[in-house]
Amino acid sequence: MDDAIDTALAFAEEHVGDYTQDLMDFVTIPSVSTDPEHEQDIGAAAVWAAARLQRAGVPEVRAIDTPGHPVVVGRWQVDAGRPTVVIYGHYDVQPPDNLELWETPPFEPEVRDGKVFGRGASASKGSVLVPIQAVEAWSETAGAPPVNVTFVLEGEEVSLSPHLPTFLREHKELLDGDLAISADGAMFGPDEPSLTVASRGNCACEVVVQGAAVDLHSGAYGGAVPNTPLALAHMLARLHDHNGRVAVPGFYDGVEEPSQAIRDAIRSIPFDDAQERAALGLRAWTGEAGYSPQERMWVRPTLDVTGMGGGFQGDGIKTVLPSEARAKISCRLVPGQDPERILGAIETFLHDRAPEGVTVHITRLPGIARAYAMPLEHPALGAAARSIEAVYGKRPFPMWMGATVPAAEAFTSALGMWCLYFAFAEFDNRQHAPNEFYRIDTLRRGTAATVRLLAALQDTPLR
Repeated sequence: MDDAIDTALAFAEEHVGDYTQDLMDFVTIPSVSTDPEHEQDIGAAAVWAAARLQRAGVPEVRAIDTPGHPVVVGRWQVDAGRPTVVIYGHYDVQPPDNLELWETPPFEPEVRDGKVFGRGASASKGSVLVPIQAVEAWSETAGAPPVNVTFVLEGEEVSLSPHLPTFLREHKELLDGDLAISADGAMFGPDEPSLTVASRGNCACEVVVQGAAVDLHSGAYGGAVPNTPLALAHMLARLHDHNGRVAVPGFYDGVEEPSQAIRDAIRSIPFDDAQERAALGLRAWTGEAGYSPQERMWVRPTLDVTGMGGGFQGDGIKTVLPSEARAKISCRLVPGQDPERILGAIETFLHDRAPEGVTVHITRLPGIARAYAMPLEHPALGAAARSIEAVYGKRPFPMWMGATVPAAEAFTSALGMWCLYFAFAEFDNRQHAPNEFYRIDTLRRGTAATVRLLAALQDTPLR
């Protein structure tokens, strides 16, 4: 097997230039899934991904329609006696706003300083190409990968994968396997390899406080009718106590304290507190008392106001009492929390605390997802760590992701398999921001590590 690995690695190394061109071609497709004007581009990205799987040697490839965008499925059943891994990724991208901040057009990729710049280069087209390239390296040198492989590439991750759980359940027989691998995720840094072992869930809602039927002159009615922005501000201010803890009854139901092992592991992660605050322009961290900033960001649940407004906000002054004010609330959740119950508790809390004279309307927003955590003792994590160490020259440390990747928990609940995060984007890639990029060296190293992982999983107990 060592000779076969070396041959596959040599093939991958020889084709880094081709892989770079593939990434640039993929990024050229403006597959913005949240914009109806890009419906054809989403279809084009799905077609491109399917063709790339076929070029990699995957024998069974098809696009399956969903109520949203199609899911591209590629299957390579090498040997019924070998493990089957299901590799997840997505081909849709975030909108490119703000266009004036891009140094080059977001869908006209360019290589600068060893990096491919363009929308989706990191999130997540570069990451999706890595396992495809690894399978191709095995296909071209050994005739087939060392394990059975099924690719699941979706086009709605930007919207928190609303149709993926149902798709997985409805195609359970087609997608059955021993381990899921998420190509969506990130490493701590280009020279600080890490393995993500958990990700937080998500739920969100919009709150509208309604006062009078129409905007009113503040001189005529001020002091006698509800001031909706002020009423909303009072309600939102009560969502947390003076220690930064969420004050909504039931919010922490089912939440376990992070174990000492987890807290020790987080403490060991290279994190320069002063440098991080300086980079963010912060004078101090805030949040729930009793936890470090990293623990608050990675393993504790949060409730945040992510937007609010009401009334005149242009230049100058307009003496009017707005008839309504609104805010958006987003929660990041940890294992043990039920997103639907959390939203219900928030709704009750805000309705009960509405000042006299206003009416409160709350709408639940799309994108509900549960948190996910992989057992730290799972053998796949050991195989992954060894594969990364062989390429990076240092063992990766465990990482807890504060963001949400709905697919990880969906694979566990719908298909009964654990999901291994094995992704090579990095936190400095400007994902979702102007001038997003992906390092060509990361494309190379990620492919090499995945070549090794596929070989390692052949003899790893996964169930």
